[in-house]
Amino acid sequence: MERDAIDLGNVNVFKLFNRYFIPTLLGMLSLSAVTAIDGIFVGHGVGSDGIAAINICIPLLMFFTGVGLMVGAGCSVVASIHISRGKGKIARMNVTQALLFATLVTLVPSMIILSFPNATGRLLGSSEHLLPFVKDYLWWFVPSLLFQIWVSIALFIIRLDGAPRLAMWCNIILATLNIVLDWLFIFPLGLGVMGAAAATTISLFIGGCISMRYLLFHARHLRPVMPKWSRKSLRLSLRNIGYQCRIGSSALLGESTMAMLMFIGNQVFMRYLGDNGVGAFGITCYYAPFVFMVGNAIAQSAQPIISYNFGAELHSRVTATVRIASLTAIACGMVVTLLFRYCPQYLVGLFIDPAVPAAQIAINGFPLFSTAFVFFILNLTVVGYYQSVERIRPATVFALLRGMIFLIPFFILLPKALGIEGIWLALAFSEATTTVCILVFYLYQKRFRSTMHSAVV
Repeated sequence: MERDAIDLGNVNVFKLFNRYFIPTLLGMLSLSAVTAIDGIFVGHGVGSDGIAAINICIPLLMFFTGVGLMVGAGCSVVASIHISRGKGKIARMNVTQALLFATLVTLVPSMIILSFPNATGRLLGSSEHLLPFVKDYLWWFVPSLLFQIWVSIALFIIRLDGAPRLAMWCNIILATLNIVLDWLFIFPLGLGVMGAAAATTISLFIGGCISMRYLLFHARHLRPVMPKWSRKSLRLSLRNIGYQCRIGSSALLGESTMAMLMFIGNQVFMRYLGDNGVGAFGITCYYAPFVFMVGNAIAQSAQPIISYNFGAELHSRVTATVRIASLTAIACGMVVTLLFRYCPQYLVGLFIDPAVPAAQIAINGFPLFSTAFVFFILNLTVVGYYQSVERIRPATVFALLRGMIFLIPFFILLPKALGIEGIWLALAFSEATTTVCILVFYLYQKRFRSTMHSAVV
């Protein structure tokens, strides 16, 4: 097992960021590939109905991934600051509390969903035509949620422990295994969406075992410890978990943006374009997590550097890291936008025959949808910064703005004003408006600090 020693307080910030960013980005994209690979095989092995059914279930994965990101980000920020202040034992206890809490909050709803798959499918927006596909997928997919949340949390801790490449390989192994199992279950065995779900569950199980094995037996600084079960210890644990969740709540809201995008988008596309519209949007939603993971990789790569130096009061290094992360976000957003704008037929063709109606809807919509990407990635980076320096309120407010407060009204109003194009542009309007709010807040804070400085002088 790789265990690098990374000096977060002294190594050049640009070199530090690159050392985290490249493996984190590759690992994140590999993790997104798990669901995309399902879509590619299902699209060719089952058809657009299979893609639509999986897209209806994906908000569940997004929500539980969001819980994992919330707990993992909060735990990582708190542990980073404790390590920078020489409190390694407290950092290890925070890791233990985070893993136990996440396990509990995943098991209970998973049991409920497995007990009521039909009701869950209808609640997620399934039509009666798609319900059999949705039910088959849920039965085999829901057991993967526990392993998904373990992976989400563990990768934060592994990177903070000094092994970003191990985190990358964990995701790559997971994605590669998923490819092999998808092909086996869908084509030779003919298991359809049930096979895709089983492949996801098995691959996430392997990924969860790899990451947890590292934490339990090979971690340098952040190996979990045996928890205490006294009343006082439980009370302190609940307080610590609550604080971690408050810090990481913007990460949950960020993932909830994807879940909300899919959930509301499914409803709107179903209303205006029927099952073909949901199938087209389903293809789009297989690519959207890749864009989200680019922004997430930037934020997570900057987080340990920012949190450690914030805790050590090295503010110039914090500022330098934020600048590098923001420029990286803009550059990555522009690259992805150009890809979606000029190559939609190739991107859609990976999933289904470009001649079918659902594919034509997606090809026409991709260039419009891609106008959101620069704002999308930049907003994730900014929210990650506020999260990393324990500024919970602005991180939460901006996450809420982009995820719910702006997104839902734009999804409802823009189709009425602009027609079908308005559905594709809803995310762009939401993200751009959030970016404007962030800029106004930044200028206000800068002016306020300048005024306070002048008053003191």
